[in-house]
Amino acid sequence: MLLAANAQLIALEAKLFHGLADPSRLAILRALLDGPLTVNEIVARTGLSQSNTSNHLACLRGCGLATTEQNGRFVLYALSDERIAQTLALADEILATVAKSMYECVHFQPAPRRASARAASTKPRARAARRLRA
Repeated sequence: MLLAANAQLIALEAKLFHGLADPSRLAILRALLDGPLTVNEIVARTGLSQSNTSNHLACLRGCGLATTEQNGRFVLYALSDERIAQTLALADEILATVAKSMYECVHFQPAPRRASARAASTKPRARAARRLRA
């Protein structure tokens, strides 16, 4: 029983850290450290495109890491919990100690970008078509 509960906790922690692992989402969370912002303000602070920002904000909202509040005709995004700011500050403290080792580490490489779903879904059909022609 304890093992199953531990496995569930580990799976949720992995999701949390996966949510924090994306550079775009981290940039957005760091922008929100100064307080609530509109999408346009986040775009200006992060240099991300508006569509990319909106997609990542939807992810952050869906995972409970960011909240929204209507302010007139604008939607303001904010960190959902002060502990997110504390987590980012703790990450900075840890990196101050281990940054050189992290930079040199060969075991943690950025994941390759996934092909779009459409491109991925056409590959099996293209292979099947080539087999039929052969």
